Amino acid sequence: MITLNNPSKLNALTEPMGEALIDTVEQLSSDSRLRAAILTGAGRAFSAGGDLDWLMARHRDSAENNISVMKAFYKKFLIMRQLPVPVIAAINGPAIGAGLCLAVGGADVRIAGPGAKMGVTFTRLGLHPGMAATHFLPQLVGPQAAADLLLTGRVLGTQEAVTIGLVARSSECALTGALGLAAQICEAGPVSVRTLVQTLRLRQEAGLEEAFTTEATAQAVCYPTSDLAEGVRALQGKRSPTFKGE
Repeated sequence: MITLNNPSKLNALTEPMGEALIDTVEQLSSDSRLRAAILTGAGRAFSAGGDLDWLMARHRDSAENNISVMKAFYKKFLIMRQLPVPVIAAINGPAIGAGLCLAVGGADVRIAGPGAKMGVTFTRLGLHPGMAATHFLPQLVGPQAAADLLLTGRVLGTQEAVTIGLVARSSECALTGALGLAAQICEAGPVSVRTLVQTLRLRQEAGLEEAFTTEATAQAVCYPTSDLAEGVRALQGKRSPTFKGE
């Protein structure tokens, strides 16, 4: 089991966390006994998304550097796709913004608990979506449902997430449900499962590098805007943002 472990910040995704995730994936990938992996969050959240101080640092950075930084950031967390076995996201609480993108793009199957809240809320911050949200989400829920979620940035609960196919199953305990699914997978032939994971991911990854570049470039346009700064400050102040389109 891999646990995002910064509960005081609701497991906000940071560059050091991404580096630690890379090390963990490398270690697990060398274990031939591994049959499945579960990704979850410590405490009451899966992940509340990007670190707000880090986002403000991007606001003050150059567009050229932000494109490079963002592409590297996406890949730090989507390293989960390099695990040779099925990855199950146990969404135990809020999975917001980049946190939901990690569950969508970094896991093969998602299980959500009753307290899960999910949303690709980038536009609510005045920011274009990233971490391949525009690539993986339409594949998972269809183009129209993905456009609804991406454009509005609205947050949905577990039942709606199951209904639209954002998650595969609901469970009274996300981790217990994920462990049950992992046990079912472990009853299947290990070689067939590993090769099937490769086949499924290969199909998903057509156009992925292009999506990384497109999203990072669009985010670089948004980062220096007053709207982005307003969106972050509003979230920090727990108020609604007032966007001016500048």
